[in-house]
Amino acid sequence: MSENLPADAPTATRPEPSGAPLHDPGAQAPPARRGTLLRRLLRNPLGVLSAGVLLLLLVAVALAPLLAPQAPDASSLGDAFAAPSGAHPMGMDSAGRDILSRILHGGRNTLGGALIALGIALALGVPSGLYAGYRGGWFDSVANWAVNLVMALPAMVVLLASRAILGPDVWALMIVLGVLAAPSFFRLVRGIVAGVRAELYVDAAKVSGLSDLRIVARHVLTVVRGPVIIQVALVAGVAIALQAGLEFLGVGGGSAPTWGAMLNEAFQNIQRAPLLLLWPGLALGLTNGALVLLAGALRDGLEDRTGEAAGTRRSRRRTTAAAPAAGDAAADRSALLSVRGLTVAYAQPDGTDKEVVHGVDIDVRAGEIVGLVGESGSGKTQSAFAVLGILPDGGRVSGGSVTIKGQEVVGLPERARRALRGGTVAYVPQEPMSNLDPSFTIGSQLVEPMRHTLGISRREAARRAVDLLRLVEIPHPERTLRLYPHEISGGMAQRVLIAGAMSCDPELLIADEPTTALDVRVQAEVLDLLRRLQKDRGLGVLLVTHDLGVVADLCDRVAVMNTGRIVETGTTEQVLHAPRDAYTRALLGAVLDEAPTRAPWQPREARSTTA
Repeated sequence: MSENLPADAPTATRPEPSGAPLHDPGAQAPPARRGTLLRRLLRNPLGVLSAGVLLLLLVAVALAPLLAPQAPDASSLGDAFAAPSGAHPMGMDSAGRDILSRILHGGRNTLGGALIALGIALALGVPSGLYAGYRGGWFDSVANWAVNLVMALPAMVVLLASRAILGPDVWALMIVLGVLAAPSFFRLVRGIVAGVRAELYVDAAKVSGLSDLRIVARHVLTVVRGPVIIQVALVAGVAIALQAGLEFLGVGGGSAPTWGAMLNEAFQNIQRAPLLLLWPGLALGLTNGALVLLAGALRDGLEDRTGEAAGTRRSRRRTTAAAPAAGDAAADRSALLSVRGLTVAYAQPDGTDKEVVHGVDIDVRAGEIVGLVGESGSGKTQSAFAVLGILPDGGRVSGGSVTIKGQEVVGLPERARRALRGGTVAYVPQEPMSNLDPSFTIGSQLVEPMRHTLGISRREAARRAVDLLRLVEIPHPERTLRLYPHEISGGMAQRVLIAGAMSCDPELLIADEPTTALDVRVQAEVLDLLRRLQKDRGLGVLLVTHDLGVVADLCDRVAVMNTGRIVETGTTEQVLHAPRDAYTRALLGAVLDEAPTRAPWQPREARSTTA
C-alpha cells in the first residue's frame, strides 16, 4: 500500500517538523552546508574506494607526459616482450614499447572519446526529455518517434558504417555514439518528469505564479538527478567499452595508443606473452567499476536527507529500544494500546535532530473510540505513524514507549511489526484514491493481504472479500471486485480501504482523517459504518481528525494536540462542553457561525439506542 503523507507530516524527501508554518511553494529551501555531500560520500566505504581509484586514474592520465617513463611510440625491438623491471614497471610490448607509457597516454584517448560521447548524449537527451515530459504536446510525439527510430538501430553496425563514411577517426565515431546514446537519457528523464508533472505540489507552484523554468529547476530536477547520475555511469561505461571494442577490431586509426588497440595487440600475442592482456583489461575494468560504484554513492548521498550514518542510526535504534524499559512500570496502562512519553525526531542535513512530537501519552481500550484532535501540523499523524512504525525516511521514535496488547513495539524488528500490522493493528488512511494502486483490481488488493496474513487459499480469500464489501455496504460486491480504483467513487474507495483494514480481523484500528476527502453525506455514511464495526466487533479505534463534529458524533474520549504535545485529555462531554486548555477553547471557537458540532454529544450507549 502506498503511503500518502497528510498535511501535518513531513515529506519523505525533506522532513519538516509538525507545526511548522506553511511556506511559499516557490521559496528556496535552506541551502545545505558546504561539504555535506562530501561528508556523506566519505561515510560510504565503496564511495570512497571508487572515488579514490577513479581520481588516481584521471590524475595519472592527465599527467601522462610527466609520469610516463618514455614516449608512447618509442620503440626498441631488442626489448620486445621484456619482463617488468624497475625502468619499465609493466614490461614492454611486441614492438619494444613501454606498456606503462602506452597505458597512460592511451587513457587520454579512450577516456577523452568516452567524455565526448557522454557530453553529446547528455546535451541532447536531458533537455529534450525535460521539455517533452513537462510540456507534452506535438514535441513529445515527434521526439518519441525520433527516439524510437534511433533506438531501433544497432549501435555497432551504425558505428562500422560511420567509419566507412567518416574515416578511421575514433573521435568522430564517438560523436555518432553520443547521438545513439541520447535516447536513453531522453526516455529516462521524460518518464520521470511526466509522472512528477501531475503531482499536486507542481500544480500549487503553478498557481503561486512560478515560471515553468523555475518549477522545473526546483521541483523536477531534484527528482531526476539521481537516476541521471546512474545513467551517466552506465553510458560512460558503454562508451568506453564500445570504443575499446572498435579499436580491438582494428576500426581505429592505429597510430594513437588506446586501451582497445593494446588489447588487440595482446590478443595477437596471447600465446607468447599472456601478461600483455592484464594491463589494458585491468584499466578498463577498474574504470568502469569505479564509475558505477561512485555513481551509486553520489546518488545515495544526494538522496539521503537524514544526515546520519547507518551505524549512528543503528546505535540510536538500540538506545531507543532499550529506553522504554524504564517506563514500563507506569500505572494504568491500557491493555490494547498504550503510549507513554512518545517523542518523534527527524534528522537534519547538518546532523542534528529536530523533535516534532514531544512526550505524548495516549490510551485506547478495547471497544473504545479515542479521538486525536488538532489542527494541521499539530503532530497527530506523526504520532499515529510512530505507533504503526511507518514514519517517513529520516524519522524515528527518539524516546518513550508504545505497547500493543502489552507488547513493546518501539525498537521491534520490522518483521515483527509487519505481523502486528497484519493481524492486530489495521490502518485506514486519508485520501482513499491515492492509497489504492491503479494497476490492480479492487479484488486483487483485498485478496492478496488475506492470503499472506491468514494463509488461506485464493478461493477462500475471494469469498471473504465479497463478504467484506457487503459488510461495508458496497452494492454489487462481486462486480466491484473486478473494477479498478479509477472506476469507483471516492466514497466507495474509502469503504474499500475500511474493508481491507478489517480483512484480517484486527483488534485496533487507526483511522487517519477517514472522511477528509468525502462529501457530507458520504462522511456520515462512513462514520456510521465505523461506529457499527466498532460496536459489532469490539474494536479499539484511534481516530485522527481535526473535525470536531466527527469527534462529537463518534468518540468516547478525546486527546487534543498542539505543536506536538497533548494539551488536554478527557471524555468527549468534558472536552467539548468544559474545555480546560485555551487551545481547546480556540478550536471550539473556530466552529463557523457558532454552530453546534455534527450532533450533540451523548454517551455511546445512548447513541447505539438511537441508531
